[in-house]
Amino acid sequence: MKKQLINFLKFLLFLGIGVGILYLVYQKQSTAFQEECALKGISPENCSLIAKVANDFREANYFWILMVLLAFLISNVSRASRWIMLIRPMGYAPRLINGFLATILGYFANLGLPRMGEIVRGATLARYEKIPVEKVMGTIVVDRIFDVISILLVTSLAFALEYDNILAFVQEQVSLSERLGNAGNLFLWLGGFGLAALLLFWLLRRQIARTKLYHKIAEIARGFLQGIKTVSQMSRPWLFVLHSINIWFMYFLMTYLCFFAFEPTAGLSMVAGLVVFVFGGWGIVIPSPGGMGTYHFLAQTALSIYGVSGEDGFSWANIAFFSIQLGCNVLVGILALIFLPVINRNYEPVETVPLKEEQAVA
Repeated sequence: MKKQLINFLKFLLFLGIGVGILYLVYQKQSTAFQEECALKGISPENCSLIAKVANDFREANYFWILMVLLAFLISNVSRASRWIMLIRPMGYAPRLINGFLATILGYFANLGLPRMGEIVRGATLARYEKIPVEKVMGTIVVDRIFDVISILLVTSLAFALEYDNILAFVQEQVSLSERLGNAGNLFLWLGGFGLAALLLFWLLRRQIARTKLYHKIAEIARGFLQGIKTVSQMSRPWLFVLHSINIWFMYFLMTYLCFFAFEPTAGLSMVAGLVVFVFGGWGIVIPSPGGMGTYHFLAQTALSIYGVSGEDGFSWANIAFFSIQLGCNVLVGILALIFLPVINRNYEPVETVPLKEEQAVA
């Protein structure tokens, strides 16, 4: 009972954060929209941002929304395939359909409580495939490690391709030279702080090595290395890499294809899609239900780099967010919840020879 209460309070906290950020974004854009209407001589009664967003939803091209849903499904076929590749070396052979539906169910659970989806995903597959849950959770940790590596690589690619545009936008919006002074002084301060931190770490290294935080960081670092080593031990590591690329390419397509669903964004380039995808992706990483609020703010910010107005950016962010959350995570999640027990009614899992034993026989 106590655990359920804590989880419920966590849900309320994260939901409150998401709704609060979404409300602040809405308030800012609503004020700007009202000012624009005033300049055009439109009365406040006929100038509602909520009415505009509702109208934009009605006029959206839902063929492209369906294409977004298709990209979502394809990405998760690859995610389930990659996950099974991590499980097979332990001597289990999960069905692809179970891995796929468990993954979808995990996304559905994340809408209730951020990061809960990983537990639901692992527990669901462990239940239907009769695999010890701790082994399944270990593979999910490795799976997520490669997601972290992937989002960092994609972020680096976006900034490498659009560095000048992003820097110009930041300088225009933030006025770095006025707020932080000379850039050379900033680097000097950062360099001095870094050297001081390194010196302090060296002097206190023995005391730091005994702290829980140090052991936690060391454990994460070992997890990264272990995950990379696991892939190198697979019979077809190239296939694991191929699935990883496809997962993130489909994620990117979900953003880019959604551009065509909304007229003000239909003419944006693939590079713009990559930048919006990266900004929005980090918004989803921040703990709130499905990235509510944080996704809207960052996606809208990225769109403004390419000249999309604040109110149009807000509309697109809502179209993308709710299409993905309702069409992909909720609808498909409910279907997964219904079909998992049905397709596993008479199913008996089979085991394979663990990788170490295969190597010993060879």
